[in-house]
Amino acid sequence: QVQFVESGGGLVQTGGSLRLSCTASGIPISINAMGWYRQAPGKQRELVARILRFGTTYYVDSVKGRFAISRDNAKNTVYLQMNSLNPEDTGVYYCNTVPQRDIWGQGTQVTVSS
Repeated sequence: QVQFVESGGGLVQTGGSLRLSCTASGIPISINAMGWYRQAPGKQRELVARILRFGTTYYVDSVKGRFAISRDNAKNTVYLQMNSLNPEDTGVYYCNTVPQRDIWGQGTQVTVSS
């Protein structure tokens, strides 16, 4: 059974940093493109960062230069390093494959105060 467990969120001030982690089970992340998705209050979930099987990364324009996605295949874990956070980054962050599967974890809440 596929499962994603996200962690690392919290409350930070503008300009702060957080590192999110997502450990997958039931699926080897090494052979999948993986992504971090964000659901901001009142908005649809969007893909903000993805890492392809051989390490190529892509980011939505709003996080380019501030976020970095990485993976540790041995730990079956995907990370999202978030720097220079601003209030627009507030939301619940989820990881999933790209394209997404119909299974979501509980997510991790990120709140950036101004």
